[in-house]
Amino acid sequence: MASVRPARFQLFSLQDDPRGLWVAEDGGEIVGSAFSWACGDLWFLAELFIAPQMQGSGIGRELLARALSHAEKTGARTKALITFAFNTVSQGLYLRHGMFPRLPLYMMGGARSDFLATTVEAPLTYKAVGPTDLTALAALDRSALGVSREKHHMHLLADPALKGFLFYEGSNAAGYAYVASTGHIGPVAVAHRDGVGRVFDAALAIAAQGNSQQISAFLPGNCEAALDIATRRRMRITFPMVLVSDREFGDWQRYLPRNPGFM
Repeated sequence: MASVRPARFQLFSLQDDPRGLWVAEDGGEIVGSAFSWACGDLWFLAELFIAPQMQGSGIGRELLARALSHAEKTGARTKALITFAFNTVSQGLYLRHGMFPRLPLYMMGGARSDFLATTVEAPLTYKAVGPTDLTALAALDRSALGVSREKHHMHLLADPALKGFLFYEGSNAAGYAYVASTGHIGPVAVAHRDGVGRVFDAALAIAAQGNSQQISAFLPGNCEAALDIATRRRMRITFPMVLVSDREFGDWQRYLPRNPGFM
């Protein structure tokens, strides 16, 4: 369920706001950690991990309390996170803190070979994203999520393993999508609900041009257009997850997350 990878986003967030990162130690060893970030009035718990041998010891409650203090300090109006749908223990912990399951999300994947023979209907025009496009990217995020994630786009654009694309219908920005060298797509945001299918399909076509043998995406359960395309492209659910929050927020038919920590 987890893989070892460079802690780029954690290091970026530590530099941006160190109040959101905590560790628990026992005998000089790290036995737990919590990582949260904030954008505008949204606070997001990216990670909460307790070493298996220490679970049930109260460390999780203490780390969550410190993470929630970060939410208070940032003045967050909305608190949210994404966790595994089958992790009933952690969901119980979040329920006790007023954060409730809102939306299923599905990590989905498929073989690149299943995409090579497909064609995109009425393809959109697009260009590679650069630093001069931050205003357009932030506008799409504010429209879909209610908050700007401009600082997070700066982080994504600095990652050599990622490429961002802006898609257009005529002269209007229809949406953006990031495609990783691993074949993973996300985040994706679109200007209008009826455009998510075309933007997602175009991003799949770009991913299929890469060298990765697998293509993956993280899709909200209410985004029928993206799920329909993924199913027709023979993508399968690899992990069921759930969005948890203390209030409804965002239009999840217009935003496809990157992963459970980045959102």
